[in-house]
Amino acid sequence: MRFLIPYIRRHWKLFCVAVSFLTVEAVCDLLQPTIMAQIIDVGIAERDMGYVLRMGGLMLLITAVGAIGASSRNIISSRVSQKFGTELRGDLFRGIQSLSFASLDKFERASLVTRLTNDVSQVQNFVNGLMRIFVKAPLLCIGSLIMAARLNPQLAVVLAVVVPVVALLVALNMKIGFKRFMFVQKALDRVNGVVREYLSGVRVVKAFNRFDYETDKFAKANAEYQARSVNVMRTMSVFNPAIMLTVNFGIVAVILLGGIRVNAGSMQVGHIVAFINYMTQILFSLMTISMVFNMFVRAKASAVRIGEVFEERDAAVPSVVPGVPAADRPIRRPAGRAGEEADRVDDRTGGEAAGRTASAIGRIDFEDVTFSYEGPAGEPAIKHITFSCLPGETVGIIGSTGSGKSSLVGLIPRFYDADSGTVKVNGEDVRRLDPKTLRERIAIVPQKTVLFTGTIAANIRWGKDDATDEEIEEAARLAQAHEFVAAFPEGYETRLGQRGVNLSGGQKQRLSIARALIRKPDILILDDCTSAVDVATEAKIKQSLKAYARNLTCLLIAQRITSVMDAERIVVLDQGEIVGVGTHETLLHSCTVYREIYQSQVGKEMQANAKAE
Repeated sequence: MRFLIPYIRRHWKLFCVAVSFLTVEAVCDLLQPTIMAQIIDVGIAERDMGYVLRMGGLMLLITAVGAIGASSRNIISSRVSQKFGTELRGDLFRGIQSLSFASLDKFERASLVTRLTNDVSQVQNFVNGLMRIFVKAPLLCIGSLIMAARLNPQLAVVLAVVVPVVALLVALNMKIGFKRFMFVQKALDRVNGVVREYLSGVRVVKAFNRFDYETDKFAKANAEYQARSVNVMRTMSVFNPAIMLTVNFGIVAVILLGGIRVNAGSMQVGHIVAFINYMTQILFSLMTISMVFNMFVRAKASAVRIGEVFEERDAAVPSVVPGVPAADRPIRRPAGRAGEEADRVDDRTGGEAAGRTASAIGRIDFEDVTFSYEGPAGEPAIKHITFSCLPGETVGIIGSTGSGKSSLVGLIPRFYDADSGTVKVNGEDVRRLDPKTLRERIAIVPQKTVLFTGTIAANIRWGKDDATDEEIEEAARLAQAHEFVAAFPEGYETRLGQRGVNLSGGQKQRLSIARALIRKPDILILDDCTSAVDVATEAKIKQSLKAYARNLTCLLIAQRITSVMDAERIVVLDQGEIVGVGTHETLLHSCTVYREIYQSQVGKEMQANAKAE
């Protein structure tokens, strides 16, 4: 729970002020039973009404001071705890944003939502209680013990028996409760997960009439949460009655022993009344301490879960072979024709790069790259990938579903880091670059289109915050989105529902393309982003991109072969490996996988016609 240290440093002064007011309140509460004893033993016993009134006035004054202390403490504690909760929630959200995909994959999405909401609230409530009753309870308990022992040492023997028994009960409460509260939070994660999954797929549920299945699934998760909660509450509920019973036995013992001593003339009635008041204060203090530990156990479980997110750190230092410079490391080539083509590409790179530009801006290099989502020990998603994209070049990447296309391009902006080999952008190892700086040079149109609640203009401005209306319209025209946007009554100020629910799939993809184009990046990655667009519109988009992408590197990832046929080079992936690199015509003759894709999509008849022409 080291993540709490900065917040302690930030708020300790106001925390101490709140505790000071709380101490004043506790001292005022401790003084009253002693004053009451004096009123009984002196004022009432000696029939001195003046003394009774004077001491009664003193009690009222002390009560007023205690009330002022309590009010001040409540105001400060509420302010500090709310500010702490806001800062913690904000820092946790920023921490989640800073995690790589590899780190995010370690947490369920519903679990992150629970940590941001319920877990932060648990810790915040504990901090608030810490300044209100949690510190006061030990002060009252210890103070009452001291005052009671000072008032009558003989009766204090009862406390010497009661307090250790209660301390044992509190310790058992903590030990048993912590694990159970962790299970409760995990069960809440599952409830949130079921709800989140249902809401994200509600259209599919309605389309297939799966209401009963979803209801049963939620009922199981809800029942598990109920069972976990009941189990922990049942366990915790044993301790409060046990503590109360122990303290009440102590009060009975005080009355019994005190009555014997009063009858014997060795003790005054006021001492018994004061002692019973102190015992009552000790009772409520111990009950509060027990409640405190219940909340502490729950808050600790939540704090551990929050700390897990803060402790998750991305690997910022590249893996380097000791003593071997990156440029001198051996590069493993794919076997067969793919390897020969890769060699020809590298031979071509030197001459063409000099012809295109002396700068390496926009260049991408994959050098013997292997990557697995499970880490080096897992099954590789891509294996020994080696090829280069020259500045200003358009490269198509094609392959069947699961061949590793999206996994490959995900390494360029460092969504994930390669397990071995090197990915370079502009001649630099991406692992040596700050992810924020790297991603400012890259625009991506993801395979799964994501739009946000807000206007169409605001969604396009995600690519460039300070974009003018003219730039937004230009990007929309390039993406073939201007026509349908202009048809809306409010145009670019039309508000979109969550995830662009009021647009078709093709419209969402075109807005996503416009969002990337407005950025004017060095590298443009289009990840199967026209799958929901009709063929005619796709052709217009490709025509627009030809002029737009003249001075930037463009990667086209697609399953439709028509999307990449006119790319300057095409990389063919199969089961995570490069099986072909070249132009459309070259690959038709040299790459079996590419030829099979072409035949399955375009057809043998059209292939024959193309050859005849």
